[in-house]
Amino acid sequence: MRDDVQDYYGKQLTGSDDLQTNACCDQAPPDYLKPLLGQLHDDVVSRYYGCGLVAPQALAGMRILDLGSGSGRDVYLLSALVGEQGEVVGVDMTDEQLEVARRHQDYHRQQFGYRNSNVRFLKGYIEELDQLDLADGYFDIVISNCVINLSTDKAKVIADVRRLLKPGGEFYFSDVYADRRVPEALTRDPVLYGECLSGALYWNDFLNLAKRCGFADPRLVESRRLTIDNPAIEQKLGNIRFYSATYRLFNIDTLEPACEDYGQAVVYRGTLADSPDAFVLDDHHMMETGKVFPVCGNTWLMLAQSRFREHFDYIGSFDRHFGIFEGCGLNVPFEDNEQGGTASCC
Repeated sequence: MRDDVQDYYGKQLTGSDDLQTNACCDQAPPDYLKPLLGQLHDDVVSRYYGCGLVAPQALAGMRILDLGSGSGRDVYLLSALVGEQGEVVGVDMTDEQLEVARRHQDYHRQQFGYRNSNVRFLKGYIEELDQLDLADGYFDIVISNCVINLSTDKAKVIADVRRLLKPGGEFYFSDVYADRRVPEALTRDPVLYGECLSGALYWNDFLNLAKRCGFADPRLVESRRLTIDNPAIEQKLGNIRFYSATYRLFNIDTLEPACEDYGQAVVYRGTLADSPDAFVLDDHHMMETGKVFPVCGNTWLMLAQSRFREHFDYIGSFDRHFGIFEGCGLNVPFEDNEQGGTASCC
């Protein structure tokens, strides 16, 4: 299947118009990114097959690794955001895509006014990152855009990402997920696989896999239902629903499996240039500037031990525990006699 994917993206697809479904279609970018996207070379943009936006905040000076970088659109966009003192490394297995990316390296250096290019591209498989010259704990952020679903060894990819991240570093990526496990027969269909559908993980399998690989509390940033818009392919897929989703996973050893309440809170200072009024951590944490925002212990750590540390004030500690954080989705599982009923002996 890996050879089929390599052929699909290297030889069969010459641009996004060749895709047979809309699974690998990009979302409209926020206004602040549009000028930068307008500076990218048309050849790079036309061979882009992402399904989400992988440009998180606070990127100045960061070292970023892009898994499945393709023609280099995300690499070059991020190269503008990290600045000349930052670095972006793209890894891809497809010669044709790498040729497009490398051919326009000097073009983008000039577009952004850099003396030296701050990007490099490596040929390799994302399941074999340990065979590339990448040092453990080197990267602040790892991104990927609609590529993990194409991997034949997703557990190896996620484990390697954690190894390559600095403590407090972040895996921020968009991908396609299914609402159930895809039948094995469909996973052998090269077109369905190449279209980012039949290799998609069942969402709950992904969450459990991420936790086994050391990312204790995956956070969903945004998601949307995908429509296929191809009757023949829709018939093959039956009732399976697919979603594009962006997750952020923090490399913090002390994160707990659930959101625990320690009476903590944070106050966003409003110091991120593109978010003066509020900071959005995930789909249920929107923190207004200057407002005390109660958080669980995990959220407190994600901010205090990451590149976001200087943008917040922190209230509380871990000295006292109050149980599960309200709204976490977990409750005390035991019957409460105060709610009625009688106790009995076994």
